[in-house]
Amino acid sequence: MARILVTGSTDGVGRATAASLLDDGHDVVVHARNQQRLGAVEELIARGAVSVVGDLADADEVEGVAEQANQIGAFDAVIHNAGVIDGPDMLQVNMLAPYVLTAQIPAPRLVYLSSSMHRGGHAEVSRIDENGTRASYSDSKLFVTALMAAVARRWPGRVAHAVDPGWVPTRMGGPSASDDLALAHVTQAWLVTTEDPEALVSGRYWHHQRVEQPHPAVHDEGFQDDLLAALAEHTGVELPNTDQSA
Repeated sequence: MARILVTGSTDGVGRATAASLLDDGHDVVVHARNQQRLGAVEELIARGAVSVVGDLADADEVEGVAEQANQIGAFDAVIHNAGVIDGPDMLQVNMLAPYVLTAQIPAPRLVYLSSSMHRGGHAEVSRIDENGTRASYSDSKLFVTALMAAVARRWPGRVAHAVDPGWVPTRMGGPSASDDLALAHVTQAWLVTTEDPEALVSGRYWHHQRVEQPHPAVHDEGFQDDLLAALAEHTGVELPNTDQSA
């Protein structure tokens, strides 16, 4: 049985992931943006899930989420599921929050929600600007996928992956999305619990339990280093150089 945090778990892919892990007997920590949104996971909490609350669009509240999570105990995995598709908070939610939570919540397995759209992103760290207005959705997903690869390289004692859940009809994906919602959560739930040797090779990009090739910049070590430096400067949080997962 594993303890797993799933960010953005009040609806869509995140909620399906949390429910699936609960079904399989794991200790699940769900995350809601605020107290009002906790009502959406009331049934999961009634089944034993624990909750953390905080708006990932607010840097101070991201720190609060990390503090709440660490008070619960040690985690076996964190799934960085939360995301938005546009707006002024997109870079903060899609990229900066996962970076800070990665630095502050030790876990042996890490999964980052990416998108096939990351292949249209620009490998330019200058797009991580003060107001979060220069980066596109594709940029944010390229950055978080490269963060995954940087973590895999820097922390060989952990297993980090990125997952494309497909274009699915969630609140974010919209009603015209063509992929199967029932499959969207399967890969990330599998990656944080399986002992399959393929899933224990860190630094991979997955779609429906199959490894795919990401944007070439993802595995460019120079780009990874530039990205980590930009993120540290922007957030004031350094990613530890040594693996601190227990």
